[in-house]
Amino acid sequence: ERLAQVPLFSKLSKKQLREVSSLATRLDFPAGKELTHQGGIGNELIIVLEGEVEVQVDGEVVATRGPGDYFGEIALLSDRPRTATVVAKTPVAAEVIGRREFSTLVNDVPELATQLLATMAERLQEDEDFKK
Repeated sequence: ERLAQVPLFSKLSKKQLREVSSLATRLDFPAGKELTHQGGIGNELIIVLEGEVEVQVDGEVVATRGPGDYFGEIALLSDRPRTATVVAKTPVAAEVIGRREFSTLVNDVPELATQLLATMAERLQEDEDFKK
């Protein structure tokens, strides 16, 4: 039910939502916990259910994300290092989808692939704009 409220998954059928849910693992992170590290290897997509995270590029906060937001798709889709460090600003509840499960999901639910690619392109452009 919570995943259905995430914009990325809002248009999926109940069957597709069940598939997403079966591939995801719920994790809780304390405030201050680093969830991803810029330049590191990305092995998961993280979907924020509760709480807020800060997105940092080169040590500077460039965005705050909250419930319904997700990150990690760039490293998974492009097989490149993480483009940002993400730190829990508050306690965070999240669904985490590992690399193997992510591949299964993208292959089985093409609607997600389209949305993820659009988000990835937008975030890469934001990253380029930030560096200027």
